[in-house]
Amino acid sequence: FTGAVEDYQGVFDRCSPHGSILLDEIGEIPNHVQIKLLRVLQERHFSPVGAHTILRFNGRVIAATNRPKESVMGGKIFRDDFYYRLCSDIIEVPPLRTRLKESPSELDDLLNFTIRRMTGMHSKKLTLQVKKIIDRRLGKNYHWPGNVRELEQCVRSVLLKKDYRGKEIREPAELSLSKTLQKGIKEKTIAVPDLVAGYCKLLYDTLGTYEKVARKTGLDRRTIKKHIETQKKGFND
Repeated sequence: FTGAVEDYQGVFDRCSPHGSILLDEIGEIPNHVQIKLLRVLQERHFSPVGAHTILRFNGRVIAATNRPKESVMGGKIFRDDFYYRLCSDIIEVPPLRTRLKESPSELDDLLNFTIRRMTGMHSKKLTLQVKKIIDRRLGKNYHWPGNVRELEQCVRSVLLKKDYRGKEIREPAELSLSKTLQKGIKEKTIAVPDLVAGYCKLLYDTLGTYEKVARKTGLDRRTIKKHIETQKKGFND
């Protein structure tokens, strides 16, 4: 091929029989590459670039992506034939926040591993110091939106600056209010005035005017306004 000055073996050619090839970030490959990979997955055959010979691939293909499965199916990113050839066995790794919720001790293991890799030494004392700073800065229930990569950056920042701010993700106000109302109804802990006030606020956020909320609820405009102002001050204890 153009620019070639010596023989070169591609990854499929270099893979030993019954070995494995990892295709990382498979969710980013374009359609024309999927077509070429499909031949390897389906027929186990490939042709090196610039060659006319057909070789057989006897290894195993492992693919990885950080995209949700639903976002690549149905022709959104993957061709259907490519997806179904690729997905014979799927292992879904849950986000870090879910893993830590199910097994809080996993954070200690990850911190130990990350610190040892960065510093070249194993130190329980250093791990405890790093964890103490993380708990103080982020809290014990931080959601880790960047998963393990964010954890690595967090550890690096704590080791260098003894600080890490994290990323704050807030729910939309209407979603938070809706959950509060649902929880209050389910647990029977919300007072009727607070329930009405919260419902009026949700309608106001959707409809945009007191008049429309009044028509929707059958209450007068002045009452609607009073309920919404009450809700903005917070529910009664």
